[in-house]
Amino acid sequence: MKKKYYNDAFIGNKNIIASFSKYGELLRLYYPLPDYRQYSSFFHVGVKVNDSNIIYLHNDINNKYNQYYNEKSNVLNTEIENTYFNLSIKQTDCVMVNQDVLLKKYVLKNENSIDLDIKFLVHSGVISSYNNMAGGMIENDALIQYSHNFTCAIFSKEKLFSHQLNNVEKNIDSGEIYDKDYIGMSENSAISYNIGVLKPGEKKEFSLIVFLKYDEGNISEVIEKIDKLRKVNVDKEIEKVDKYWNKYFEEHNTLKIKKDGTEFGNKLADIYNRTILFMPLLVNEKTGAIIASLEVDEERDKCGKYAYCWPRDAIMILNKLDHLGFSDLTEKFYSVFLKNTQCKNGMWEQRFFSDGRLAPCWGYQVDETAIVVWEAYEHYKFIEKNTGKKDKKFLKDNLKMLELATRFLEKYIDFILGKEEKEDLVRIELEKKYNYKERDEIYKHPSYDLWEQNEGVHLYSLSSIFGAFSAMIKIYDELAELFVNNRLKQDDIILNKARYESYLREIKQYILEKLVDKERQVLLRNKTDRLTDISMLGSVIPFGVFKPEEKIIKNTVEQINMTIRTYLGGYLRFQDDSYIGGKNPWIIATAWMGMYYKKIGDTAKANECLRFIVNSATPLGLLPEQANSDLNETWVIGLGWSHAMFIGMLLD
Repeated sequence: MKKKYYNDAFIGNKNIIASFSKYGELLRLYYPLPDYRQYSSFFHVGVKVNDSNIIYLHNDINNKYNQYYNEKSNVLNTEIENTYFNLSIKQTDCVMVNQDVLLKKYVLKNENSIDLDIKFLVHSGVISSYNNMAGGMIENDALIQYSHNFTCAIFSKEKLFSHQLNNVEKNIDSGEIYDKDYIGMSENSAISYNIGVLKPGEKKEFSLIVFLKYDEGNISEVIEKIDKLRKVNVDKEIEKVDKYWNKYFEEHNTLKIKKDGTEFGNKLADIYNRTILFMPLLVNEKTGAIIASLEVDEERDKCGKYAYCWPRDAIMILNKLDHLGFSDLTEKFYSVFLKNTQCKNGMWEQRFFSDGRLAPCWGYQVDETAIVVWEAYEHYKFIEKNTGKKDKKFLKDNLKMLELATRFLEKYIDFILGKEEKEDLVRIELEKKYNYKERDEIYKHPSYDLWEQNEGVHLYSLSSIFGAFSAMIKIYDELAELFVNNRLKQDDIILNKARYESYLREIKQYILEKLVDKERQVLLRNKTDRLTDISMLGSVIPFGVFKPEEKIIKNTVEQINMTIRTYLGGYLRFQDDSYIGGKNPWIIATAWMGMYYKKIGDTAKANECLRFIVNSATPLGLLPEQANSDLNETWVIGLGWSHAMFIGMLLD
């Protein structure tokens, strides 16, 4: 599998998410979950014109490109103009709404003054491994690629002109393929179709159907399905996809952002529109989990991978998606994903697969547990404000989970504050001798910060715990009347609230004593270094340890502007950040700063932040994780958290 770090466009349905390059190349095909599994190693489409070699649609020196979505839809169009043959091709890609089918329609037009004889070729490679070997076969005029638990059928309504299952690399460039075999062990194979002669000015349409099937059934069932799918009207199916996403968009278009005719306003509206249409593609419909982004680095040679669900990232995303009509998703995330992934000690691990299975991790982050508690009340408050109804059922249904999480946070804070109870001497000796910690006492292990780079005691983490305790007090206030006949629970609530009130005072006092540079009167991000970090704003937004007008916050903001603001108005995460080369402003960091400025009423500076974010977006309205200061390079196009923070910038 070749390296392909940039996904430029996305389409999908509830089971499939596919990504494309800006040249229309299918890069990734995830099914049946947004994070499992990636099936396509490559999917190359090309044409042979007259006596030419193959002209790849996604990669030819004579090709010009224009890519765009249908308005308010996840139907993607890539216009390709081959200037050598004056052949124009419009490629339209979408995924059917209720079937696991990728549709690829091509409209070819001869803009030349001579006849063009065209063959259409598909060279498809699937991911094969020692534990899941892939092969291919030709059956029912289709290329069927399969492994132990996955089948993909590629076909058209047209009859195959030729095929080649093995050693395709030897002659695919010639545009001529041939093979006597109907079945082979190769993980990449090719098929071709005879489009025929296009007269000058003539158009022809051709469509490919890619059908996916996972885990159950056998090849014969796939072959039968091919016959049924050949009968579909591709144009009508694309129209159905268009209508589905148009309706979906209107259902979630709560902010009513419209284009205003200016370059900035139009692009801002494009980002808003794309946010509504892109975010559901990252969702596991069964669990409510949201992955950070579609994968960009399967082999982990640049990062630790992105196609996982971090509880913190998902919460920050859902907190903003509530404002776009995704409240049902928030409640599913709590009722299904969080309940199924919470540890017995109350915490959540670093990250998970979207189905709730534990993903590869390298440590725990205490803020991921705290933010779950904080958001529960934020969601409840949002529903009350927007519907006038108090959804106490949501709080009551999740109360045990939230209390268990809060007890873990209490143990963590007690340890930080030096209030832990005397321990068993045998356990202490074992820990000293073997550098060993009991699993239930993970709270004694240093937590990573939210950037997952430094272990220790962090301002952001403490602020999130402050937010959690504050939320629990309010949750108990809302639920107290439900326990009027339960004296034991009433007493428990009274004691818990008093304890959390005490923690709020102690946490703030600890921060003032341990995490403040006394000389400069600015906040410190942790106890071990003096680097400026945008996450210090977490003590104000969203967790409210400090008010935005307090002197120490104003000093800290001034320090942030002197150290991690770039000349185009974007903000770094922190000083000396080395990730992906470092010195790149992040959308998250810039939006965080912008929300602070909105909070204090500095509209001009907030708009500067918003302008940087809008200018960082791709032509299709997708936001990256980070962009360099000249906006020429980006990393991780289509980051869910970036889109969520952009929505945060639009809220009052």
